[in-house]
Amino acid sequence: MSNTRYSELGGFLRSRRERIRPEEVGIAPGPRRRVPGLRRDEVAVLAGASVEYYTELERGAGSQPSDQMLAALARALRLGLDERDHLYRLADRPVPGRGGAASHVYPAMLDLLTRIDGTPAMVSTDLHTVLVQNPLAVALLGDLSAHRGRAASFIHRWFTDPAARRIYPREDLAPQSRSFVADLRAAVGRRSPGDAEAAGLVDDLSERSPEFRELWAAQDVGVRRDERKRIVHPAVGLLDLDCLSLFSEDGRQRLLWFAPRAGTDTAEKLALLGVVGTESMRTGPAR
Repeated sequence: MSNTRYSELGGFLRSRRERIRPEEVGIAPGPRRRVPGLRRDEVAVLAGASVEYYTELERGAGSQPSDQMLAALARALRLGLDERDHLYRLADRPVPGRGGAASHVYPAMLDLLTRIDGTPAMVSTDLHTVLVQNPLAVALLGDLSAHRGRAASFIHRWFTDPAARRIYPREDLAPQSRSFVADLRAAVGRRSPGDAEAAGLVDDLSERSPEFRELWAAQDVGVRRDERKRIVHPAVGLLDLDCLSLFSEDGRQRLLWFAPRAGTDTAEKLALLGVVGTESMRTGPAR
């Protein structure tokens, strides 16, 4: 990157940071704030970066940010789609398409996610790539946004990596598989004919998983809107949840939240999980 580009990138990040009110991202404003908008350290925490690294970016120095860091900054700063694309161009990175782990998270989805407290929640794409989670969802499911390539899609890991199923009760696995495939067929149908991302995912799963291939051939279609989900967490035991979804207007993203089922002790276990914090889980279930 040229020095001019670095300077422009730093100025753009600073301008976007200064326009955001702390309460918009779930931060208590406090009585002694000396800067408009967010502080640098707050943006760094929201983006999963070190304060030193983010400070260098705003100063127009440091190393070229990765695609993953740019996606995280776009989410932390609540950038619109045009702003997100501009950020990538300033960083001399290719503007990502709509899909995959670097997908732009719609600001309205992020705003709703920020406002959900005491309940695990996350935003994913229509191909089940988790883009962002709240802290309780990470504590429940592990960090599902850390995967790259086709493995970023949980449905890909469900049919290719046995570890993805390990905290589901065995009797729930077959119904979950059917539901995943029916939802994927609905998503593929919504996309443009010949969509490369969706077609590549289906082709790869058909080649690698006999179970997927058989279910796909059945041609069942069914959008996952709400359903029961049972999860066996290593710290708090069995949680009995209702998994609910809110879809973006174009159907390409969904906000999912996990509510405790009435008549169970899951609410108490979720409260305990919020205290216990995030467990070390390299993979886990996703909706």
